[in-house]
Amino acid sequence: MQLSNGPAKPNANRKTCAAAGPGSALTRGVGLGLALGLALGLGAALAASAAPVDGKGARKLVFKPDGAEVAVVDLSFLSETDRETLVVVGAQQPYYGAIAVAPTEGLRSKATLAAANYHDVDAARVAALKGCDAARKPEGAPCVIAAEIRPKGWVPRALQLSADATDGLRSEYGRRGGPRAMAISPSTGRWAVIKGQGAASRALEACADQSGAADCRIAVEDR
Repeated sequence: MQLSNGPAKPNANRKTCAAAGPGSALTRGVGLGLALGLALGLGAALAASAAPVDGKGARKLVFKPDGAEVAVVDLSFLSETDRETLVVVGAQQPYYGAIAVAPTEGLRSKATLAAANYHDVDAARVAALKGCDAARKPEGAPCVIAAEIRPKGWVPRALQLSADATDGLRSEYGRRGGPRAMAISPSTGRWAVIKGQGAASRALEACADQSGAADCRIAVEDR
């Protein structure tokens, strides 16, 4: 499997963080028996359009950063061993995520791709399908989603953050310290935390710089 997206990497002054997304050059391989291809890496419409919440409210809405549950899709070409593999591999990845498979090649194809560490499973699905279709044999059938990765106990909420951004909300954003803001890019999984005057505008700039995307928005803000 191929991996895309990954752990947040704070900068030197620990004021900005970002999760590497498919728009970055970060890729790494994972050994799992026969070499599978997995890529790690939009928020739901409600979350993407929601107004920012303060830090206290955000901490109540997000899930624990550790631990994921995997929902395997009922696909006829998946064997019982394939399904077990999806659960084991998916549970090791940071939420939110999705695993795409080329039906005519099977799970152990190099085209198999998972996108994880997004702010919502919908964006992970888009990234996983895009990467899988780019890697599959052109004469084969289009890729399909074989599994989705969410935090344990997931239910729809007004705010959803990736596992790394959730960790950043606790460690980087903090509970006090004056003006601060967290900006997220739903399409890439990137995020940034900035503290001090003009935190919101600077967080948006940092998020845009790191993601290269135009969809950064303020998800959490204290003034």
